Amino acid sequence: MLVRSIGQAFGKVILLGEHAVVHGVPALAVAIDRGARATATPLAPDGPSRLLVRGWEIAVREDDPSHDLARGLRALLEAARRDDPDVGAFTVEVEADLPPGGGLGCSAAMGVAIARALAPLASEDMVQTRAMAWERIFHGNPSGVDSAISARGGCICFHRGAALEPVRMRGSLDLVVGHTGVVSSTRAMVESVARLVDRKPGLAAKAFDGVRSLVANARLALEAGDRVALGRLMDLNQMILAGLFVSTPEIERLCATARDAGALGAKLTGAGGGGSVVALVPSQAIAETVLRAWKSDGFDGFAARVAGEARGHALESEAAP
Repeated sequence: MLVRSIGQAFGKVILLGEHAVVHGVPALAVAIDRGARATATPLAPDGPSRLLVRGWEIAVREDDPSHDLARGLRALLEAARRDDPDVGAFTVEVEADLPPGGGLGCSAAMGVAIARALAPLASEDMVQTRAMAWERIFHGNPSGVDSAISARGGCICFHRGAALEPVRMRGSLDLVVGHTGVVSSTRAMVESVARLVDRKPGLAAKAFDGVRSLVANARLALEAGDRVALGRLMDLNQMILAGLFVSTPEIERLCATARDAGALGAKLTGAGGGGSVVALVPSQAIAETVLRAWKSDGFDGFAARVAGEARGHALESEAAP
């Protein structure tokens, strides 16, 4: 008899602090009620683990060096086997309801869901370590914020190299997420900002100092339930991100349209260069107004709420096929 297990994880939006977080500045992120779900079934007999991505029509084996998903699966399994040499081979099926390359933590959600499905009893630290091994295949030098919020849920203040700080929000948080239609590479955008830091360290330092101040004030606004102040701080963060050359005409159009439709603030979320925009709205009614305005401009989007907590768990035992 084989035990089939599942793991779930959240997508995310970064409210403030992307890119600066890679360079030691805190960031604020919230989990959203979209993400990924993975199912893992042990192989009998053992062999190369397999990964099937539902909806993407992708099937790979861990011993295929030509595909990033295969290399990601192998990296995650190797990290798991360092903790437990008895970790065997699995067939893993995963599905996500987030756009890949959209700045919403799709790859991190997949990595966390897979890590949980492979080892439902693993500690959260182990899950995040294994998911980070997966993330490095796709993003090179990720900050870790995506994996952290994907695993934890809620709202966090993330400071690279420091313990996560949960942020207690006062009241609800209504968000609308719009996609530019342009797939973004986190690795490419992080490297682009790193080159800017090398070329113009003074400019970058001023930008990062500005983000640090915005994040500190945004945390206070979240804790006080001051949505108007939070929206204004998001707008200011977007101005700094544009100065780091990670915004695009599509991002700027989405932000402007959202503000015109009643959003309290709007900015890119994630790496930029495409991907997605997050808008803070005062009500669900305004959320619908923003979505209609985006649709009129040719953009897709969805309303989101902050998600709670997800875990992995085992399903009923099944006979091996």
